[in-house]
Amino acid sequence: MVKIALVDYGVGNLHSACKALEWAGAEVLLTADPQIMAAADGIVLPGVGAFDAAMTRLENLELTQPLKALIAQDKPLLGICLGLQVLFESSEEGTRPGLGVLPGRIKRFRPEPGLTIPHMGWNQLQFDQPDCPLWHGLEPSSWVYFVHSYYVDPAHPGDCSASSVHGQQPFTAAVAHKKLWAVQFHPEKSAQSGLQMLKNFVGSL
Repeated sequence: MVKIALVDYGVGNLHSACKALEWAGAEVLLTADPQIMAAADGIVLPGVGAFDAAMTRLENLELTQPLKALIAQDKPLLGICLGLQVLFESSEEGTRPGLGVLPGRIKRFRPEPGLTIPHMGWNQLQFDQPDCPLWHGLEPSSWVYFVHSYYVDPAHPGDCSASSVHGQQPFTAAVAHKKLWAVQFHPEKSAQSGLQMLKNFVGSL
């Protein structure tokens, strides 16, 4: 059975992610131990809350360097929500540097008449990398569930694997680079489409 290290650093919605990954066929190892992460077939980095708080937790648990090293070694990793944002260099939400394994910055949605911030609820995806393994078996314009006020602006547009639109503002909804995948939405809350994505991730390992 595929072993997934689900990173427990105190800022993730771990229960629903764990159940969804188990449904997808994985044995889930809830851990903050870099050695367990290194031995697993893949890593899932969840996250909810604020950017600086997440980076502080990762630093206090001495996980920043091990995570960067594992990603550099092409250990498959899936980031979810804030777990996507901390992969980048910096955020308008805070002052701490991110992991910086992908170039780019996290930005806040601009106010618009009638626009709700945070962006909360169901929205559709456009697959900018249709051949990305996460999207196998999914219909174009699949619906997924978002909860966020900030979005990633990748320095390399080619890293964007899916996008969406909030109000008049298009934004990157997912990124992919080698064995590194990350999504702004919550696949574990996105019904059958999200479960299929997690099944695809587990099946790619």
